[in-house]
Parts: sequence; structure tokens; C-alpha cells
Amino acid sequence: MIILTGGAGFIGSCFLWKLNKEGIKDILVVDHLGNDEKWKNLTGKIFYDYIQKDDFLDAVIRRQISKPQIIIHLGACSSTTINDAGYYIKNNYNYSKILASWAFELGIPFIYASSAATYGRGECGCDDDISKIKDLSPLNMYGFSKHIFDLWLLNNNHLNKVTGIKFFNVFGPNEYHKGDMRSVICRNYSAVFDDGLIRLFKSYDKNYANGEQSRDFVYIKDVVDVMYFLFKNHSKTGIFNLGSGKSSTWNAVAKSMFLVAGKKRNIEYVEMPNCLKLKYQYFTQAKINKLIDIGYTKPFMKLEDSIRDYCIYLKDKSYL
Repeated sequence: MIILTGGAGFIGSCFLWKLNKEGIKDILVVDHLGNDEKWKNLTGKIFYDYIQKDDFLDAVIRRQISKPQIIIHLGACSSTTINDAGYYIKNNYNYSKILASWAFELGIPFIYASSAATYGRGECGCDDDISKIKDLSPLNMYGFSKHIFDLWLLNNNHLNKVTGIKFFNVFGPNEYHKGDMRSVICRNYSAVFDDGLIRLFKSYDKNYANGEQSRDFVYIKDVVDVMYFLFKNHSKTGIFNLGSGKSSTWNAVAKSMFLVAGKKRNIEYVEMPNCLKLKYQYFTQAKINKLIDIGYTKPFMKLEDSIRDYCIYLKDKSYL
């Protein structure tokens, strides 16, 4: 049995799709299905059971869950705008500690989601060298909740027992339920294709012109391929960046969308919400040497190709 937390979420449901494609079906999915449409991400997937996250944690604490083959812990609150620090600590940090401790007790592999949000402004670069973890300064509480779990593993000498994944700017099918946390491609698809307009945040850093803020965008199909590689090679422990290794501007993303839509480029730069201005990452680019060093060789899709592929999904309103 495989335990997959966050299995109805964006990345989790796509990884569930990947596991199914590889013939793996003995999966216990854990998530929180509330009032949104996230449940749709589980339609068409094969898994042997589903359990709500709080019920699952209670069962783990009471040791009422059978020993799994592996725990893949992707469940977390990924919003960067919630002001309740206590919720992040309970939901992201403490929850992760309990599951990891259970995995160590059972002697089974533990794969978990960290985040590129831990890198903050990138003063130390986006380098997954564990010797640099203590120097990182996340800009928001979400990134901090991920960072302190990485630190807990490091300080307790557990990093050789786990596989951590620092996800960069992932986009693709099954993110529709994420509201403001959807990718700029998902949020602006209708505006570009129907109205021929895209709105991007202005820059408040003199080193970056409007729309020249730059991120490492990585397509979900590439992400699940890397995750499956790490799943199959879970003896390769430590923390690994999962990005394309390239950084692209928001203007470049917009350009690719207009090309796919066959529309003339029309970009409007709008004010950034005050709550984001001091917490905004202006540049990210994953250093992926460690991933390559452990044997991952499949090339990542070019940005324009992945945007084209994604827009086909958005047009058809399809799900992975």
C-alpha cells in the first residue's frame, strides 16, 4: 500500500494519475475535500480508499493504519496570503513531523513536498545543497512552514532517511480549484483567448522592468516524471530541487500564450496587492545538479511547448 497525502490536490492528483499509468493502484489517498471542486481531480483515478486528513492523522497517532510500503506526503496549505501563522504550523509543520516520525518508526521511505518558497529573495541562490539550508530566509509563512520542517529533519539527522522535493512554479491541468494560487496561465487563459488581454503585476524593484520578474516555470508532466523517478529510486535521499533549471519572465509567458491564441500581444501592468509587495520573489531558477547527479536524464519541455500543451487542456476543460 502507498499512502499519498494531498492526493486530490493539483500535484497530488497528477502524481496519482502517473502512478495509475504505471499500473499502481494500491493507494490510500488522504486529503481535505471541502466546498470547492477539488474532488473532481479524483474522478477517473484508481485507488483503494480515501480518508479525510484529520481522520487519517488521528488514525496514525492511534496506530490504526496498516504499515504502508511508502508515504508520499504532498498535503499542505500552499496559500501564501493566509495570515494565521498557527494554522501553517499545525497543518504544514506539525502534521509533517508526525508522519515522518511514523515512517522512521516503521523503517519505510518518506517522500515529502518542500518548496522553492524557502529560498526567499534568493540571497543564497536556489541551491539545494543542504549545507545552505540554515542560511535561507523565506518571505512568507508558507515558505517558513516548509523551511522549519527541512530544518527539523536536518537538526535531527533525518535527511538521510527522506526524499524532499522543492517544487518551483508548477503549472498544468488540475490546478483550477486553487483560486488566486493558480498559475498565471490558468488565471489568464480566458482573458487572452477571448479578450486578447493579459494583466501582469507591476515591478517594485528597480532591477526589474514591469513583467521582467522571472521564475523557474515547470510543467506538471515533467514534475510527475521526476517524482516517479524519485519514487522508484527512494534510496536516493536528501532534498532535491524540482524546477526546469531555467528562468523565464512573465512577459515571456504572456508572449507564448498570445502566440498559441493567435492574438496580438496586449499586456496591462497592474498594481500588486500590498500584502505581496514585501513578500514577492523577483527571481527563481532551480539548480538541478543534484537531480542530474543521481541519474535523472529526461529533458524538460520548453516553456512555449508546455504552455501550448496546457492551453489545449484548458480549451477542452480536460483533467489528468
